Amino acid sequence: MVGYAATARLRSVEPPIVGRIYRDRTEWWNSILAVPPPRVVVLEDLDKPPGVGALLGDMHAAILRALGCVGYVTDGAVRELPRVRDLGLQLFAGSVAVSHAYAHIFDFGSVVKIGGLDVHPGDLLHGDRHGLLTVPQQIAADIPAVAARLQQAEQRVIDFCGSREFSLDELPELIKEIK
Repeated sequence: MVGYAATARLRSVEPPIVGRIYRDRTEWWNSILAVPPPRVVVLEDLDKPPGVGALLGDMHAAILRALGCVGYVTDGAVRELPRVRDLGLQLFAGSVAVSHAYAHIFDFGSVVKIGGLDVHPGDLLHGDRHGLLTVPQQIAADIPAVAARLQQAEQRVIDFCGSREFSLDELPELIKEIK
């Protein structure tokens, strides 16, 4: 998953001070559209512990997909995983919950912290099954060529290790070549 961060904060343990629940905060959707596509919604769950309730289920996944989002990241919870998968939204979450509880969103466009990672609105994010990271935009265009070069070099080592020609004498030399 690659996209630009649309950030906010979330609470679900107690009802919001203003309004009721997420349905009263439709301006959140406009804040998401302020970020260029593809978009990744990043919500920091401020409850202690996070994940008491899950904002994102199949309905919100459908809304986010319609808004050009490719992913949803939270240190809190998500729910309705089979339907969300069918909708094609990538998820990175701290847990799974059965209910949305009092889920409410605030602080749209704020700097958030997810799993120790500071995420600023508009940050370029990359995520895969191993986790999530921010990508400095000034090097983003160079990444595909560098990644291809590194992958080819590593494959040479992997192939060598599986070959009949493998030797500990030659391995250090091959590894020096891939740096």
